[in-house]
Amino acid sequence: MTNIVDGIIATLLYLAASFILFMVGKVVYQLFHPKIKVNHELVEKDNFAFSVAYVGYFIGLLLAIGSALLGESDGLWNDLMDIGVYGTLAILLLNLSIIINDKIILRHFSVKKEIIEEGNVGTGVVEGAMAVATGLIILGAIHGEGHGDGGPIVTATLYWLLGQGLMFVTALVYNLITPYNIHDHIKKGNVAVGIGFAGALIAIANLIRFALMHDFESWIITLEDVGIDVAIGLVFLPIVRLLADKILLPGQRLTDEIVNQEHPNNGAALVEAFAYIGGSVLITWAL
Repeated sequence: MTNIVDGIIATLLYLAASFILFMVGKVVYQLFHPKIKVNHELVEKDNFAFSVAYVGYFIGLLLAIGSALLGESDGLWNDLMDIGVYGTLAILLLNLSIIINDKIILRHFSVKKEIIEEGNVGTGVVEGAMAVATGLIILGAIHGEGHGDGGPIVTATLYWLLGQGLMFVTALVYNLITPYNIHDHIKKGNVAVGIGFAGALIAIANLIRFALMHDFESWIITLEDVGIDVAIGLVFLPIVRLLADKILLPGQRLTDEIVNQEHPNNGAALVEAFAYIGGSVLITWAL
């Protein structure tokens, strides 16, 4: 009976710590974006583009905080200290990622202008997806940080940097395998293009997460694992796009549905995104 009560108390304390981190994450988001009035965008303007991006941030935040909760227990108070330290690190890395990705992956236009001023849902979808993808990377980085040179926090941060670089590579490769410029169409407000791109980013981030979650042994082994998994994913992207075109959307061309008609087919893009993410999950199960 005592063990059951202790277990319940520990669970409640873990949940309380997670809730506190979630609230800290909300405050930190506002600090990183002081000119954005969240309540005004959500309630008064009914800005759906911002809502999508904001919800994506919280999904990424949930994944990032989860990284501090996973793993073997080292005693209640040590666990709570780890949750506080790694949870705070995860929140900072996630918010830094948003700024970095806006300046690098979506560097062809102003993300803030498109979402806040123009209400561009396509941009909001990609912004939210990048937060989810980053949350997955942080989940892998912190859960598998081990004890590399400089200590676990340094190792986790370097893992995160590695993941961010590979996200940028993914964006380049995806733009190459599509017969249209994704940035031009996202800027035009094409939600379907944003959905397809979002699926590709999340799919590759899931593979990065999978590779990073192994305990740290050496940088050579880590780089080999990440390199192999991401290479498989990048090779798989055009194959999955072809399969989605020929099998999941028989009789229709994916490109025509997404960019070559007056009203882009968001449903077709959702099928494309599912194919990327589903393929990514299958790869992690098979490896």
